[in-house]
Amino acid sequence: MRVGFIGLGDMGRAMAGHLLRAGHDLAVWARREASAESLIADGAGWCATPAELAERSEVVITMVTGSADVHDLVHRGDGLRAGFAPGGVHIDMSTIAPATARALAADYAARGIGWLDAPVSGGPAGAREAALAIMVGGEVATLTRARPLFDILGARIVHVGAAGAGQVAKACNQMIMVAAIEAAAEALALASANGVDVAAVRTALMGGSAGSRVLEVMGARMLSRDFDKGVDARLHHKDFALCLAEGHALGAPLPVAAAVSQQLNALMASGGARKDTAALITVLETMAPAAGR
Repeated sequence: MRVGFIGLGDMGRAMAGHLLRAGHDLAVWARREASAESLIADGAGWCATPAELAERSEVVITMVTGSADVHDLVHRGDGLRAGFAPGGVHIDMSTIAPATARALAADYAARGIGWLDAPVSGGPAGAREAALAIMVGGEVATLTRARPLFDILGARIVHVGAAGAGQVAKACNQMIMVAAIEAAAEALALASANGVDVAAVRTALMGGSAGSRVLEVMGARMLSRDFDKGVDARLHHKDFALCLAEGHALGAPLPVAAAVSQQLNALMASGGARKDTAALITVLETMAPAAGR
């Protein structure tokens, strides 16, 4: 396929590379052309604007930060909507608000352009290993066209429902995952407060019903104090704002998510925006002296 790609961060660059190596005719656009240099060197084309990218592509994939970024890429004067011909497809693999996904899908449908919201789980490692979980919202026929691309990028592709449904699933994923990170941090903090071997406690937990991928990976980062890799806490902070906005709009109670959101707020305030979310344990460590007075 003629594929366009926008969003060449840690995950997007790896994803675009997989598509290029699989033989697709790939072109890219980025705010800074330097971020595309390695892909261009490997054979990807460069487009001067998002509109130019859409004009030459059957499918454009975006992998950017949030709702405002995707909306701008579509609606700006030289944006994707200006370049797409009827029959084109926009696949957004970012994490954005379900309402934004639905609005973009409706706008595109009126112009004969397909849409899929297809956020992913798996982080930079999953992107590098082409092992992402992909949660898809949109029409079945559009997913059928896109399926060969998803099969290159992910290990599990699930069609959740209509436009916006992929983003609902991603919100649910984030709530469970980050709440588990906070729970792991609290467990290890309690072990430390008791003066026992925290690493041994984690090893014991890994063999029981508390064992999980979060405790394995994030627990290890908490022990090693390695907060410089993984997913930036600022992104989970953004995701939780989306989750709580959905809960508020629908009247859906999210008490645990609300508490975790406050811990993410504290991590952001302490300068942890670009640290891995495992750094939530540092928030608890900061709170501990005050709790003991």
